[in-house]
Amino acid sequence: MSKAISTDLRERIVRGVASGESRRAMAARFEVAPSTAVKLQQRYERTGSIEPAPRGRARNSGKLGPHRDWLVAEVEAKPDVTMPDLAAKLKDERGVTVDPSNISKLLCREGYTYKKNASGVGERTRRFETRAD
Repeated sequence: MSKAISTDLRERIVRGVASGESRRAMAARFEVAPSTAVKLQQRYERTGSIEPAPRGRARNSGKLGPHRDWLVAEVEAKPDVTMPDLAAKLKDERGVTVDPSNISKLLCREGYTYKKNASGVGERTRRFETRAD
């Protein structure tokens, strides 16, 4: 995936277009693709900002997003719950069928980790506090 161009370069392109240069001429001058200059100028005209748009998926998107708080509450209530048990409970109580590995990935993103002690008994604990939505 490509990297966003620098804010300095974005400012130069927008200033050049504002001074009367064409978008394509500014793209050639700063050695970026013409589509980059065109899209940058469109974004500037639409939003007034030259900052790059956020990348990636929204935090609560996807199949498990709406159930994130419920899953975290279930793990808090019973830290040694297994992922297949959570998947079955999610299906029974909420009607959502999901692979247990996806629940594990969600919990890892939420800061949970599964540690076993010397006797082999495991418990899911929180590694760090997550950011607020």
